[in-house]
Amino acid sequence: MTVFWLVGAALAVAVLGLVLRPLFWQKSKSVSRREANIAIHRDQLRELDADLRSGLLAQADYERARRELEARALQDAAPDSPPAARGGRAMAWTIGAAIPLLALGVYLVTGNPGAIAPQPDPHAVTAQQLEGMVDRLVARLREEPDDVEGWKLLGRSYSVLGRFPEAADAYAKAAARAPRDAQLLADFADVLAMARGQRLEGEPEKLIARALEIDPQNLKALALAGTAAFARKDYAGAAAQWEKMLPLVPPDSEDARAIRANVQEARALAGTREAKRELRGKVTLSSKIKAQAAPDDTVFIFARAAEGPAMPLAVRRVKVRELPAEFALDDSMAMAPGMSLSAHPRVVVVARVSRSGTPAAQAGDLQGMSAPVANDAGNVTVVIDTVVK
Repeated sequence: MTVFWLVGAALAVAVLGLVLRPLFWQKSKSVSRREANIAIHRDQLRELDADLRSGLLAQADYERARRELEARALQDAAPDSPPAARGGRAMAWTIGAAIPLLALGVYLVTGNPGAIAPQPDPHAVTAQQLEGMVDRLVARLREEPDDVEGWKLLGRSYSVLGRFPEAADAYAKAAARAPRDAQLLADFADVLAMARGQRLEGEPEKLIARALEIDPQNLKALALAGTAAFARKDYAGAAAQWEKMLPLVPPDSEDARAIRANVQEARALAGTREAKRELRGKVTLSSKIKAQAAPDDTVFIFARAAEGPAMPLAVRRVKVRELPAEFALDDSMAMAPGMSLSAHPRVVVVARVSRSGTPAAQAGDLQGMSAPVANDAGNVTVVIDTVVK
């Protein structure tokens, strides 16, 4: 494995996934810097070995210096971009990948390995060498389990290697010893999401919330909070989180431009969602009264305001034979001007089997209704189980 691939993996962890076009320039710079650092570390290690052989260094001093050198090498193999850039790139990837498809992007970098023909690099650190450094760090942490920085370094190192469950475990140990470190909590949330199938809901979101309670201006936590909101299709919430990042990055930077563009996209999606308010759910007919309905009887499914006029806000018709039936109600189904679904935040969904075929309830009709729900709820269940008296 060449330095290119190690750095590529490190950047994948740092930015949570697909790298947008503006980020390739940043990546090429990071490769050059890391290669230089790695070359320096290798030269220093050779000098240490030479000093030990010549007797200039005692064995204990040699071991201590080697551990420090390896720790720096591991640090250089992990992402080392400034917090502002790292947070901005994470956000830019998330929205840039997700918005065109209206879905979440993946966290891992994807690409064509054959598109690059790596040349032999005399300064390249192999995966085996990196694994060896990590193993020595693990051994040291067994002897010094309270070393918070060591656990954080181990978490970053495992992330570089793509060993996300182990990275999450290392960050958990660090967080147990430093529960007020906002950046640590954000990094923990990141790798925990990776370890759990690239999903932020649940414990990762709780960690993000804790990080923002401690430091409301933590860039990575803000980026991840926006990502989580976007995954819930809370586009307004995503825009609000990402807007908080703008004062924290240079105004003329690539990060700032990406943030502004993505905030605008999230706002546009929020406006679209608000304009087309849609209520979804499912209607079923209770087996206890099913025999009282004929297959061709009309079923009126409608929403009315939970508090306000009883006039239906949106109506759909199906036949009894179509039950159970899924439904979707929106403003295009309004019965009167000004009486739309989007005008009433809380509604009740009613399903009525009309034997006469008319919307007005009559004795003998069969009916069911939901509890009050949001006018854009997506999993409303209505059971027709009552006979109208």
